[in-house]
Amino acid sequence: MIYTITFNPALDYIMNVKDCRSGEVNRTDSEKLLAGGKGINVSTVLKNLGVENTALGFISGFTGNEIVRILDEMGVKNDFVELDNGFSRINVKIKSNEETEINGLGPVITESALNILYEKLDGLKEGDMLVLAGSIPPSLPDTIYCDIMKRFEGRNINIVVDATKDLLVNVLEYKPFLVKPNNHELGEIFGVELRIRDEVIPYAKKMHEMGARNVLVSMAGEGAVFVGEDGSEYESEAPKGKVINSTGAGDSMVAGFIAGYIENNDFHHALKMGLSAGSASAFSENLATKNEILNVYKTI
Repeated sequence: MIYTITFNPALDYIMNVKDCRSGEVNRTDSEKLLAGGKGINVSTVLKNLGVENTALGFISGFTGNEIVRILDEMGVKNDFVELDNGFSRINVKIKSNEETEINGLGPVITESALNILYEKLDGLKEGDMLVLAGSIPPSLPDTIYCDIMKRFEGRNINIVVDATKDLLVNVLEYKPFLVKPNNHELGEIFGVELRIRDEVIPYAKKMHEMGARNVLVSMAGEGAVFVGEDGSEYESEAPKGKVINSTGAGDSMVAGFIAGYIENNDFHHALKMGLSAGSASAFSENLATKNEILNVYKTI
C-alpha cells in the first residue's frame, strides 16, 4: 500500500480575473475549488492511474470537511486526523495578467494529534511506501520528517521525500528510497546554478552519495534526470506541449514515477511515467487523467 502525508492540506480557491487591479473591486470570469497540498496531489494522480493509496495528514473545521468531501467524490481514499481547533487553510490563487497567490496559515497541530498520526503510521507493513511532501507548518518541529523516518528504521518501508533545503538534506542519512528536488532546489543545496541536464547529473550523484537511494530531478521545460541505486543514469528532454498550469506538475511526476516503478520495478519505465504525468498535468487545467498521461508517454 502507498500512503501520502499532507501536514497542512488546503482548499485551493482558484479565480480567473481578466484584468485584476490592486485596490479596486474585481470580478471573476470563472472559479473553482480544489483539494490542495503536495501529498494530496500525489494521491490524486495515483488514483487517476488506478494505484490504490491512502492520503494521511490533518484537517480541521468546515474547510477540512470540504477537503474530505472532494477527495471522497474523486474516490481518493483518506484517513486524516481531525483537529479540534481552527480550520484547514484556504489558498487563494488569482490568475490574471499576473498570477497572485495568498496561502492561509492553517490550524495548530497538537502533540496529541501528532501521536494519533504516529499510531496510524505504525500500522504500515513491510514493503509499503510512504510519501513525505511539502513544507512543515510552524506548529510542528522542523525535525518531523527525520522523526518519522527514524521511526521506520529497519522496517523496510520505502520512503519518498519531496522537500527543499535542510528539510531534504537532513533526511538523507536515513536512506530514503527516492528524493525529488527540482534543479533550482538541488542547486540551492550545493550553492550552484544548475540550468541544463549535464550540469545536474554530478549533483544528483552527490545526493546519492549522501544517502538517497534514488534521485529524480525535475527540470520543467528542460526535462528530468535520474540516478538510481542500481547504477543506472537516465536523462530526458521534456515532452512537447503547451503549458497551461504548472501547479502540481512536480507532485504528478512523483506519482507517475511511483506508479511506473511498482508496475515492473524498472527505473527507465518509471522515469518515463514520471515525465509523462508531470507534463500531462502541466498541459491540463487540472491534475492529469490516466489517458492524458498515457498519451504523453507515447511521445517520449
